[in-house]
Amino acid sequence: MKTILLSIVVPAYNEGARIAHTMSEVAAELDRLGVDAEVVVVDDGSADATASIVADASRSDSRIRLVRAAHAGKGAAVRRGMLEAAGAWRFLADADLSMPISELRRFKPAFAEGFGAASPAFAEAHGEATGSDATHADVLVGSREAGGATRIGEPWSRHAIGRVFNWCVKLLVLRGVDDTQCGFKLFSAHAAETLFPLQRLDGFGFDVEILFLARRAGFVIREIPVTWEYGRESKVSIASGARGFLDLVKIRWNQLRGAYPPPVRPGRPLADPARPASSKESSW
Repeated sequence: MKTILLSIVVPAYNEGARIAHTMSEVAAELDRLGVDAEVVVVDDGSADATASIVADASRSDSRIRLVRAAHAGKGAAVRRGMLEAAGAWRFLADADLSMPISELRRFKPAFAEGFGAASPAFAEAHGEATGSDATHADVLVGSREAGGATRIGEPWSRHAIGRVFNWCVKLLVLRGVDDTQCGFKLFSAHAAETLFPLQRLDGFGFDVEILFLARRAGFVIREIPVTWEYGRESKVSIASGARGFLDLVKIRWNQLRGAYPPPVRPGRPLADPARPASSKESSW
């Protein structure tokens, strides 16, 4: 399969009412950015017309690709899309575009021209010095909590629940990431192909698990401030939030029972997306 610069991976389940608009918005933004890209829509066994709408769109825009999957949950759909994608960089985008796709420009310094986040352009864009590992990242997370981020229309109750969940994430699983649940994340191909085969969770908590695995694998995680708009049609519910808390326990249990590879040794070089991993590196 031809390697391209950027893959936009969109998991979709019963998104027939808005998936055409989502694809149109994404395609228009890719035109504005002028990057060699594809849009991989993973239909998670939808019962509505989602798959047929995407299939029709793919016939008129060769950048759009439909991946059909049996219904297994958002996490499973994301894993399938990330591993089917051909891009050197792979961007996860929720189908509702609660982060306007125009915010993709905030991530462009990481993937444009094929350079990584250690590039001078990335460091300059985010106010950091070059020449250190701190400016390098293979996993960039859209963040509603980072300085410069904007939330629009979010009820205080939803925000409070999110903050409690993140506190639990930090307590039980992963410190140092202030927003694990924003549905917009960028992975180098190397990071995606290392992490997603190890994913065990298919539900709400898969984001935390992937970031947990990234930290154990020695990948640097960076948070990028974004504008985020609350949608009343959001599929996040109290029930899904409760399942998310249970997923945190599952991640910790998986760690304790040895279901994940051990963490990398201190001082080990960071993974380089521009360089193929050796067999030793990929075994971490």
